[in-house]
Amino acid sequence: MKWIRSLEERAGAMLRQLPMRKEKRGLAFWSLVTAIVLFLLRWVPGVGRHIGFSPWAALLVSIFASLPALFRWMRWRLLWKLRNRLFVTYVLIGLTPVVLLGMLSGIAAYVLLGQFANFAATSVIHAEQVGLAANTDVLALHFQQELMTQISASRHSQAVSVPPMLPSEAARIIRIPGLEVGVYLDGKLQRLNLPPGHALTRISTPPSWVHSNFMGLILRDNRVYFSAISRKPVGAHTIVVITGVRLDPQFLRQVANGLGSMTVWPHVHLQSNLRVAEQNPRFHTSTDSTERTNANAASGDAVNLAPIIENEGRDSGKVTGGVLPKAENIFDLPINFPTTLDTSDWSTGNLTRVVAQVTSRPSLLYRRLFQQSLLIGGGIRIALISTAIVFALLELLAIFLASRLSRTITHSVSDLYHATREVDRGRLNYRIPVSRQDQLAALSRSFNTMSESLVRLLEQQKEKERMEGELEIAQEVQSNLFPSADLQLGGLELHGLCRPARSVSGDYYDFLVLGDHALCMAIGDISGKGISAALLMAGLHSAVRAFSLGGNEMLVRNPVESTEEGRPDIASTEIFQSPASLMRLLNLHLYSSTQPEKYATLFLANYDVASRVLRYSNGGQLPPLVLRADGSVLRLDRGGTVVGLLDDMQYEEGSVTLQSGDILVAYSDGVTEPENEFGDFGETRMVELVRRNRHLPLPEITEHIMQAIKDWIGAEEQPDDITLVLARQS
Repeated sequence: MKWIRSLEERAGAMLRQLPMRKEKRGLAFWSLVTAIVLFLLRWVPGVGRHIGFSPWAALLVSIFASLPALFRWMRWRLLWKLRNRLFVTYVLIGLTPVVLLGMLSGIAAYVLLGQFANFAATSVIHAEQVGLAANTDVLALHFQQELMTQISASRHSQAVSVPPMLPSEAARIIRIPGLEVGVYLDGKLQRLNLPPGHALTRISTPPSWVHSNFMGLILRDNRVYFSAISRKPVGAHTIVVITGVRLDPQFLRQVANGLGSMTVWPHVHLQSNLRVAEQNPRFHTSTDSTERTNANAASGDAVNLAPIIENEGRDSGKVTGGVLPKAENIFDLPINFPTTLDTSDWSTGNLTRVVAQVTSRPSLLYRRLFQQSLLIGGGIRIALISTAIVFALLELLAIFLASRLSRTITHSVSDLYHATREVDRGRLNYRIPVSRQDQLAALSRSFNTMSESLVRLLEQQKEKERMEGELEIAQEVQSNLFPSADLQLGGLELHGLCRPARSVSGDYYDFLVLGDHALCMAIGDISGKGISAALLMAGLHSAVRAFSLGGNEMLVRNPVESTEEGRPDIASTEIFQSPASLMRLLNLHLYSSTQPEKYATLFLANYDVASRVLRYSNGGQLPPLVLRADGSVLRLDRGGTVVGLLDDMQYEEGSVTLQSGDILVAYSDGVTEPENEFGDFGETRMVELVRRNRHLPLPEITEHIMQAIKDWIGAEEQPDDITLVLARQS
């Protein structure tokens, strides 16, 4: 049984993939295996008939046990893909109405064909009833004439009798095989010599509910007959002729000829408590069940039908006649549709409806329907088949087009999903191949454009990070150019601060100690901002230090030569000690080494510790202020134009003696020019802050000024570099 074990392993592996519990997987698997085994054993000769457990039951158990897991699998696995979701959507939207319409049409066609088959069969029965009633009436007229002849010939009417021999004309009228005949004279059964194939009824007296002529079906001893009763008055006598034919297989074969087969269940019927003879005399003369029912409804007689099943008769089983032929094609399916036959109970006369069924095929009903016009019927059939074929082709075309459209959608989504996975793996150069011209193709192109933009952004980000790293290095280098700490030389205390608007600053300040007797102070502002200004600031810083420190070193090592009168050579010392001379050298240096549009504002000052004299030259810088202890303000504005803009410029030089308590304030335009809705921060506000806090240490005065500027700007970005230098004479 290796194949069974292999099947179990494969099915178990498939079922284990389904998200359901272990016991449910086992139940579903073994139910499925049981169903398959039972299906196979049913085909084994001598074994299949002994199988009492239907394989369908095991199959249903396996299906129901797998339904929750199947639902979850369809939800999380099958419907995860957009293609499957679209397919299910198309099925629900497109195929569901077609299927429902097909089911409705099929049910309607089945009902109509079943009703037509029953109508055709009952029409044959009705035609036989009409013929039997006519023959019965003719036979009754014959006996009436015979009895009238006897009465006319005899003086005593009580001596009349029914002749036992039927005349040849009457014998020819009664030609239905299996016919039962009963002739009653004044309620007594008469003896007749009937032709072969006929039988005298065993009913000794007619039923009590018969008061007039009757034609219809009767139910007697769980047997169905179609019968006819004819009553004729003969003077003081009454003759009643009753005929009937049983609905046996032979008769049903005749009724179902051309239809298939017909089955009648005499023991399964619906019985009413309405007595026909007593409630409605017309009941006996009607030949149509519908007329009888309508007559009862019109007269107000309620017919309450209740299902009755009787099995007491010896022939209580079903009666079937006819043979259903083989199907002409796969669509020629059997049609079984139940109906009822209106009968009258022989003993009580109550209305009784017997259950019957006609089994036919569409091909038989089609020939019966168009038996008088087969040519037209063939054309109609061809037209219907052609319409169905066209409809099917259109449906297939719609499904094909829908699948093509859905394929473009799902293909685009799949490409986008694959592309996102590739990008997530780091393959930023991956591109989606696009060949269509629609919105989905535009979406794919947008993704490709986004990927290209992402690559550029990453490159720009890397470049930005590199630049930021270089700027950090430049900022660190520039921060080393500024004095690392506050300075105090003799009685002069100095403090400086530079806060860049960006990463690096174009402002410049420096304190240069020239031995223990003097110092050089510089503050400047380079035109522009950013890296270029910072580079020019570094060059200016180097030049100032080179000229100042280098000149001082030369003076220390080579003392100033005296003239013939013993005075020092002013021309030799002025070039290194005079701020105006240094300014002129720096102007020449910047003019020759920078572009024409590059320049700087610069303030240079030399301070002598012994004399407290500050010699200075201002090259276009905002004039520093000296706040005297008495409250007056002195501007240091002697000098000239900016440095590096014009060639061979001459600069003036000024001097001021610092008194105890005087504060020197040197600043860049970043201190006074910040503005808000009230205007610029201004020099006046800065001076007022210094005057108010002049007793504080210089770093604290600087902090007050910076906080005031920050409050003045508010949430706006710092517009320019801020440089502030404070010097106080003790």
